[in-house]
Amino acid sequence: MTSFTTTSTLLALWRQARTRFSDQLPALTAPDLTKKLPGTQNSVGFLIRHIGEVEMLFVKNVFGDDVQIKAKTLIAQHDTGEWTDLDELLSFVSRSAVALEAVISKQTDQDWQREIVTREFGRKTLAESLGRIISHTAHHGGQMAVILKYAAAQPPVAGGAKVNNGA
Repeated sequence: MTSFTTTSTLLALWRQARTRFSDQLPALTAPDLTKKLPGTQNSVGFLIRHIGEVEMLFVKNVFGDDVQIKAKTLIAQHDTGEWTDLDELLSFVSRSAVALEAVISKQTDQDWQREIVTREFGRKTLAESLGRIISHTAHHGGQMAVILKYAAAQPPVAGGAKVNNGA
């Protein structure tokens, strides 16, 4: 009989929830990365990069692991048109998943009740914080699914300049 711990249960929950995002990745093509819905700012490529950045920020700021991350999507606060390298984006979110899984796996059952404080969402237990990253990835994974289903590819932006869609 398998013995379940809080850590193993939360890790299984995170893995399963992330499939709402990760199961879309194998079918992506380079033209998919520029797709966005009319009247919206964020392309599929932007969302992929953003998910990976936030996962890495969780590794660093929530779990305290030493990773290097420059949160370009958070700094820009809008899609700059530069997220068009499919291989690089897939590699990045693969690394972010590995890093997050590793740090989740290292937690003891007692660690999940430890409180942390972040600028983004205040005082939370580690378990509550994990809920934040699960819902963040699922939210943007759902956005991706809608974009991929309904949007046409956009022409690439020369030099990564922001496109004014009249909005």
